Amino acid sequence: MHWFDIGVNLLDRRFCAADVIARAAEQSVDQLCVISSNLEETLAAQAFVQNHNDRVGFQQLVYTAGVHPHHADGFSADIVIQLNQLASDNNMVAIGECGLDFNRNFSTQENQLSAFEAQLVCAAQCNKTIYLHERDAFEQQIRLLKEYLPSIPNAIVHCFTGSTRQMEAYLELGCYIGITGWVCDDNRGIDLQEAIKYLPLDRLLLETDAPYLFPKNVKPRAKNNEPCFLPHVANKVADLKGIDVELLSEVSLENTYKAFGLAVI
Repeated sequence: MHWFDIGVNLLDRRFCAADVIARAAEQSVDQLCVISSNLEETLAAQAFVQNHNDRVGFQQLVYTAGVHPHHADGFSADIVIQLNQLASDNNMVAIGECGLDFNRNFSTQENQLSAFEAQLVCAAQCNKTIYLHERDAFEQQIRLLKEYLPSIPNAIVHCFTGSTRQMEAYLELGCYIGITGWVCDDNRGIDLQEAIKYLPLDRLLLETDAPYLFPKNVKPRAKNNEPCFLPHVANKVADLKGIDVELLSEVSLENTYKAFGLAVI
């Protein structure tokens, strides 16, 4: 079995990236998507991914390019220009992580809406997948997605933790759904566990959001979540879906390649 972790904060200061990649490979988590939350992280991810892939000789790592809603106050027209320039990089597979977060409001809601809409336009113009974040802003996010997704090749709902109703709304728009270790929490993850029962296999993606969202079915608990723990998430999802984990490995890989527009390796 082989796995593709579609969401890793690989350059987080808590990680030694090389060690994280090595431990992931030991658990057959062979490919990773390095997610970015601002332009500085995006450029760092670009350099790291290019250097790594050149050394291993194939595209083991990919990355996203964009601005998280927490950083929307610093969004500018210059950032849009740079995102458009990055679109020619084959290692850059999605615009984001972008969206709306009205829970913490680290940036104003007005600026979040403006930055999100600009990145939706960018994804459409660059023919790139959009990589989505949402918290306590579901209705506003869906409204914008209905307007722009018809012009965007694919959309990934990163780290989905919502209800069946919310998942169905995303599915109606053709989104892929990213499932994390949140599903392994038998207390906080109840709604997600129920929603997964109705998630079509051809829309299901797997991710860790490492170093966050440590899966509670891993014992003993490690200091940080890592891609090497993705099979534990997969085992929980396979159990909830009533399918063999081998089948989940196959379909999640195929879905990931399609969602990111990647050739199968």
